[in-house]
Amino acid sequence: MAYDVTTMKDWQIAEAAEPGMPTPDEWRERLGLENDEVIPYGRLCKLDFLKIMNRLGGKGDGKYIEITAITPTPLGEGKSTTALGLIEGLGKRGTNVGGCLRQPSGGPTMNIKGTAAGGGNALLIPMTEFSMGLTGDINDITNAHNLAMVALTSRMQHERNYGDEELSKRSGMRRLDIDPTRIEMGWAIDFCAQSLRNIVIGLGGRMDGCTMQSRFNIAVSSELMAILSIATDLKDLRERMDHVIVAYDRNGAPVTAGDLEVAGAMTAWMRNTINPTLCSTVEYQPCMVHAGPFANIAVGQSSIIGDRVGLKLFDYHVTESGFAADIGFEKFWNVKCRYSGLRPHVSVLTTSIRALKMHGGGPAVVPGRPLPEEYTKENVNLVEKGLPNLIHHLHTIKLSGIRPVVCINRFSTDTNDEIKAVRRAAERHGARCALATHWADGGEGALELADAVMDAAKEETPFAFLYMMDMKLRDRVERIARVVYGADGVEWSPEAESKAKMFEVDRKYDEYATMMVKTQLSLTHDPARKGVPKGWVLPVRDVLVYSGARFLCPVAGNISLMPGTGSDPAFRRIDIDTATGKVHGLF
Repeated sequence: MAYDVTTMKDWQIAEAAEPGMPTPDEWRERLGLENDEVIPYGRLCKLDFLKIMNRLGGKGDGKYIEITAITPTPLGEGKSTTALGLIEGLGKRGTNVGGCLRQPSGGPTMNIKGTAAGGGNALLIPMTEFSMGLTGDINDITNAHNLAMVALTSRMQHERNYGDEELSKRSGMRRLDIDPTRIEMGWAIDFCAQSLRNIVIGLGGRMDGCTMQSRFNIAVSSELMAILSIATDLKDLRERMDHVIVAYDRNGAPVTAGDLEVAGAMTAWMRNTINPTLCSTVEYQPCMVHAGPFANIAVGQSSIIGDRVGLKLFDYHVTESGFAADIGFEKFWNVKCRYSGLRPHVSVLTTSIRALKMHGGGPAVVPGRPLPEEYTKENVNLVEKGLPNLIHHLHTIKLSGIRPVVCINRFSTDTNDEIKAVRRAAERHGARCALATHWADGGEGALELADAVMDAAKEETPFAFLYMMDMKLRDRVERIARVVYGADGVEWSPEAESKAKMFEVDRKYDEYATMMVKTQLSLTHDPARKGVPKGWVLPVRDVLVYSGARFLCPVAGNISLMPGTGSDPAFRRIDIDTATGKVHGLF
């Protein structure tokens, strides 16, 4: 039964659907799990990754489906909604289907964006738990991250206050000689708090730490979250933790969590985070939630662990990449699939008439403001002018060998002639195309999409990476910029080029993933440039290194690891019913 999206808000739909959500015992029976493979958390449960993989490791994998999108408007074009709608549509077709999505951060949930639970009748439940901490993974990551900073700052204080003999006498520790001007990590909090971007810590006396500049980052931008998303098991997670760079010493050598002897305790804080949490669509199809890294500076994917479990449990496993195909799909293709060894069958390219009109020259789309009438009235010409953006992303997917399916996420103002223009273009360029109304109609509205995906998944996929790992960093960036973004080349700042040359000389960095950093709102580094811009060069101003995750991050444009809270944040509308304890007002 589909809920009436014209009269019910998402939180009301969630509230109506949640009483029928399967219990942990019902999930255990339905998914064929053993008693000790399900870890109950009240009405939710986690899946014991190690036990499930030990039992099912030899079982064949199901079909692997990825969801991406064209370059979005600032409002987003419905990737999460499409992922959940597809799961529901495949469920309506009687398949054994499930998925895995990223966990949303408390920052966006309480800010302008709101939660990332999909919407309408393609919604993840229980919505309150999903949006507000779930089973504690982000809290555990925050604690582990901040423990590294506690280890660092206390070590700096002790090294300042005591000589080498006293340090050795007290604990046997050696002097790390940390440079207070080269601290790589900040503290973590899971809110958008711009006033914490630049702070001073250690005010007081000699026993109150070292006075120095510091900062807070939002928790999901932590390297530890990135590590959780790409770790293949607990052993891999523990090994990566040793290599997290916390600071540098006065000779320029890295000081790691291993050097601070805190990596084991950090992993202990995160011991339960390797187990995905099992949630549900409003039509009671299973969908795991696991990891939630940034999509611009990190990989922007739910976890490899979640995909490994899902491919054993389901005949069709659906996952989603953050941002558009130039960022999310590129990282899924060349980073996540490389680390996991998994090969996807289908990629769904989500598009909307609204986004195509923007790329065709429509007025700016601004969150919190009414849409200009160009987006609510028929304008086939504007749609056709925006189609090159869709076609560009479509060609990127096809280059990987993965089968593309274009999903037109239909809004109520879209007209048949506008939809026909998109369908013609997609099919002319070798893609299946499906119209979907899952937001309004749930699984029934995603049957055409489900059929297209099942059909595409029958074909062999001649998967190939964009570059091999023996390609040097600057050559990789050049290839990504030219092929995926459509740039004429790359321009390196002196600092960035110097770092790149250093990384290219040291062979250990050959195995580090190339994790591009740029805006999601354009194929270029400039968010104002829409469509498929020509005649431009990608400027790379820096290269960041994350040695635990094993990422090298070429930075094209500005990036903040601590977003700001806007003037009309979501928390203004969120409250609780004191009689029932139910939260209302979540988007």
